[in-house]
Amino acid sequence: MRTPLIFLLSPASSAGKRAGLVYNDSAEFVLALKVRTAAGAPLGEVFSFLSGLYFRGKLTYAREFARPPNGVSGIHIITPTDGLSDPERPISLADLKRFAEVAIDAKEPRYRLPLERSARALAGAIGSRCDVVLLGSVATDKYVEVLEPIFGERLLFPVDFVGQGDMYRGGLMLRRVASGKELDYVPVSDSARQGKQERKTLRGDRS
Repeated sequence: MRTPLIFLLSPASSAGKRAGLVYNDSAEFVLALKVRTAAGAPLGEVFSFLSGLYFRGKLTYAREFARPPNGVSGIHIITPTDGLSDPERPISLADLKRFAEVAIDAKEPRYRLPLERSARALAGAIGSRCDVVLLGSVATDKYVEVLEPIFGERLLFPVDFVGQGDMYRGGLMLRRVASGKELDYVPVSDSARQGKQERKTLRGDRS
């Protein structure tokens, strides 16, 4: 029997050029209209638009390969202010603007404290026999510093991500979904050291 596996996805930027398209009051494309309604738009859909290929690759890959324990979601998205959230959680334009006001920085309490709380709750829910794969950067401390003390050696990372940029990673994950072949993972503690050594050569490694 294969080890249960869940994914943590790093967030898309809520303050970039594509976010500006959503914030535009005259925008009439479907997503911009949806976040202005009471029902909102799914977080995964919004971040896929904001980030493009990289986040779409992460979400598609996680949906294909997640093996969560009973009663636990297989995908959890890191947010700037609300800790870990389900990709189907509806968010509004106000939520998106709130995200944009807070830096993804381990020293920022508005980001760190909600993430710690939700990560601890998730660690308790999955038990000790479930691996946790971070689909995001380990070249800085913004995720690892918060998550590794909670998940320990269960926190893994795709080894093929090291030294690669966002576009490569997004395309790689989509290709693996098409082939049905899962990536190889290593403990984040090992990957983080590798990533930091190569930080100067990383291309587009922002999320």
